[in-house]
Amino acid sequence: MNIREQIEEREVLLLSPYAAKSRDAIRDLEEAPDPLRTAFQRDRDRIIHSKCFRRLKHKTQVYIAPGDHYRTRMTHTLEVGQIGRTVARALRLNEDLVEAIAMGHDVGHTPFGHVGEYALRDMVGHFNHNEQSLRMVEVLEKHGDHQGLNLTTAVRDGIVGHTGAHIPVTLEGQIIRIVDRIAYLCHDFDDAQRAGMLTAEELPFEVREHFGMTPSSMITAMVEDMVRESLDKPVISMSSDIEMTMNLFRQFMFKNVYLA
Repeated sequence: MNIREQIEEREVLLLSPYAAKSRDAIRDLEEAPDPLRTAFQRDRDRIIHSKCFRRLKHKTQVYIAPGDHYRTRMTHTLEVGQIGRTVARALRLNEDLVEAIAMGHDVGHTPFGHVGEYALRDMVGHFNHNEQSLRMVEVLEKHGDHQGLNLTTAVRDGIVGHTGAHIPVTLEGQIIRIVDRIAYLCHDFDDAQRAGMLTAEELPFEVREHFGMTPSSMITAMVEDMVRESLDKPVISMSSDIEMTMNLFRQFMFKNVYLA
């Protein structure tokens, strides 16, 4: 039994019954298995080594940053991966699948956050960054002599489903769908304070009451709620109070930062 097979066996023994298992992963083009890495680990590595991933370092998240301390699309991606793995570990879900989806979820995003997306949509008529991220890994990138990276269906489903109408099939994909929002709200709030655009005292009362006034306390409150509500269940969710508060936080950020 090689190392990959040992990892796959441990997944079956240790992960939740609701977790995606690497040994069940499917690709459009069948490939010989890797002796060391599972299918989801290989997907993560292909994304990280791709050109579209490297371009994330030059894409602004929200601000045209005058210094090194503001987030870029690359640092956002890393934060989504970190928070996502924390949730997956607590729920005994597949951390490698979560990380692979996180690394690829925004490779098709525009610079300047949602404003860039809206501007491109006005120019071409239809543009959604989740669809473009999927197009990046399926069409525009190459793996060997083949068009696209030939990622597993679970990773591609998670990438296109991290926002928009499609809900990912796997719980790992559903984690990224929520964690992406947690990450960008909290770190964009942090950057907004650094830029002098707003202060913590301006946050809605419900946000301060439920989440606190620091990015760390906000992330902790939402992640702990996700884990409590999703433990040993076949769906990833948040409590109604926390979800409503997060939506209020999002409305505040759109009004005062993203579209200000």
